[in-house]
Amino acid sequence: MKKEEKASISIMKIICVSIILILISGIGVMAVNTNLKDIKIVLQNGYELTVLTSKTTVNEILEENNIVLDENQKTIPEAKEEVTAGTVIKIVDKSYNEVQIAKVSEEGVQTTLDDLLNNYAPITEKIVTEQVEIPYETVTKNSAGTSTNTTNKVLQQGKNGLKEVTYKIKYQNEVEIEKTQLSEKVITEPVNKIVQVNKVTSRAGTTTRAAATTTATTTAATAGTQVYKITAYCPCAKCCGKATGRTAMGTKATAGRTIAASGKFAFGTKLNINGHVYTVEDRGGAINGNKIDIFVNSHAEALAWGVRYLPVSVAQ
Repeated sequence: MKKEEKASISIMKIICVSIILILISGIGVMAVNTNLKDIKIVLQNGYELTVLTSKTTVNEILEENNIVLDENQKTIPEAKEEVTAGTVIKIVDKSYNEVQIAKVSEEGVQTTLDDLLNNYAPITEKIVTEQVEIPYETVTKNSAGTSTNTTNKVLQQGKNGLKEVTYKIKYQNEVEIEKTQLSEKVITEPVNKIVQVNKVTSRAGTTTRAAATTTATTTAATAGTQVYKITAYCPCAKCCGKATGRTAMGTKATAGRTIAASGKFAFGTKLNINGHVYTVEDRGGAINGNKIDIFVNSHAEALAWGVRYLPVSVAQ
């Protein structure tokens, strides 16, 4: 009889232990199920994917499902936002804006559907290439030293050059909202207009004192002035190959002062470029002949400067 009671007690113990284990497993499964949630992912091409996940942010869910965004893509909601069960994650182009009519209405804004659609219209980008004229410069040549009387005379007619400029233009509702220059290429260089200045002489063939003074002044004003091709550069690696901020002369490159010129100008030479005095402190592999590079602070400024043809003289 005692043996039967012991056997019965052992069976009861086994049953109790089994029930406890089943309860513990059930609680664990319930806890896991509680953390899992259904999330829908809509790709840019319209393909929909429903996933079961325990992750909490958009970034984590995309990473868990091996989805990598292109540099021109974004997510709605944003990548760092936390999501709840039933959330729809959309992958769209960065220029896409969602029309949130319900949100606007809740804020009490009185507007029409057409107004909302206009405000949230997608932004489109186009690459446009335009041909732009390069105006020619007028160069004055003094006639001092000639033996005969002369009058103002055009020795060479000027002719505008032509360059091809490429822009990135953004449109919204077919209206241009932003225009950025990407590059430019000179197709035809401008031809300078050359004018010979008159020299006044007396009837007896001798130059009067007043005329001599005028001629000397004109010669001083125009001597050494030439038209140069002026471009711009910045301290970035794209412009300089390295970004040290130091010039070939060893000074710190400074906007409004530093220029790169060919070896015909010694370091420290002051050059008057269209009325502004710069200092030759730098060199460049592409800087030769009648070409000068002006230092600016950013690549955007360098692109905006483009190519200009300006009078240059050594500052006195």
